[in-house]
Order: sequence, then C-alpha cells, then structure tokens
Amino acid sequence: MTANLTVATLAAYERWAPLYPPIPHNPLMRAEQAAMVEHWPDVKGRRALDLACGTGRYTRLLTETHAAHIVALDACNPMLAQVSGASRVRAGMMHLPFGDDSFDVVISGLALGHASDIRSWMAEVARVLGQGGALLYSDFHPEAARAGLPRTFRDQSGRTFAVPHRCYDLSSQQEAAAAVNLKINVVHEVRVGFELRERFSGSDEFYRRWHGLPIALVVRARK
Repeated sequence: MTANLTVATLAAYERWAPLYPPIPHNPLMRAEQAAMVEHWPDVKGRRALDLACGTGRYTRLLTETHAAHIVALDACNPMLAQVSGASRVRAGMMHLPFGDDSFDVVISGLALGHASDIRSWMAEVARVLGQGGALLYSDFHPEAARAGLPRTFRDQSGRTFAVPHRCYDLSSQQEAAAAVNLKINVVHEVRVGFELRERFSGSDEFYRRWHGLPIALVVRARK
C-alpha cells in the first residue's frame, strides 16, 4: 500500500489524529523530546526532512531552529493535514520520493518501529542524506517492549487502542547503520524514574514497578 504501513497501523493513526496535537502531549513524549533536543543537530540554513512527521512536532522545532527548507513526510493524511511550516509529502518511509543527497538533516520521532525492515529503512535514510549530514531519531526502547509495556492511545470516545509496533534491538540498528556507512555517535536511553519522572495519574505505581527500565531510545548518526 502507498502508506507502507499495515492497515491496522494506518487505521490507528487515523483514529488518533484528532487528539494528536503538534506538541509532546504526554510525559513519555516530553521526556523523549527533551532527549532529542539535547542532541539536536545544527540545522540552521540546512535542508531538513521530518520523517514520519505525524502532526509536526519536530517540524515546529526545525522551524524554530532555522532550517532553510523543511519537508514533512507522513503516510497518514489526517496527521499530515495538521502540519504547518513545511512542504508536506504523503508517502511511506520505506520508499522515499526524493533524489539522492536531498537533505542535510533527517529527524524521525518514535517511528522506527513502523519500518517493515530496519536495513531498508536505514538505507533509504542514508540515500537521501547528503555527505556529512546528520540523522537523529527516537523510538520506543526494545527492552520496554519485551517487558510488556504496550503502545496505546485513547480515542475521542475514551476507548483504548493499541498501535502495532515492531521491535528492533539496538544491535540491529547499529548493524543497519554501519551497513550504509552511517556512523552512530550518540545512544541515549530514556529511563523510568530518571529521564522520565513526571508525575501523572497512577505514576507512583508505574515508577515503583518499572524503575530504571529504558522506555525510549534516542540515536544520532552522521554520514
């Protein structure tokens, strides 16, 4: 399918879109974004791709940090329709509709688990990234997935839905990057009770149960 997503995944995001603002809107996303900002590349005057942009929270940051030209790509039209401040492209992230060396920076937030193949995803990123360019991405940590933490959301009626998500170990990510000459220089784990410590309803039990568990992963690489 054009979206390069399973039918179930695309349907989940279409349902989620009306409640998905272009800002980090829960404690995990705020902790993940803080880690991304800590390792944010120099984008001033550069060509940037927000890959699997959702409603554009990283597009906003690219604008605020003065990227010269921003492309926001996503497969989910109701998400993409909410993005502003960028050239919007509806497409899947496994076959990018851009020429080689089209961007100086690629940013991708919490989307790697929707890639059907980690090596193909990394190869496409490397292809569109110019020499010396930077890749910064985050994803749900494979250890959290193995521990049984689900990726869920509530729709407008309050019903809970799961978002299908693949689990790629860090070693698989490192091997895929090395295969296409991307050099990883940052690996940052967001851990429960450390980087993630914001209070929320039920947080006391959550932090007791999962203290120290890596829940998100931020990776930066250079071509």
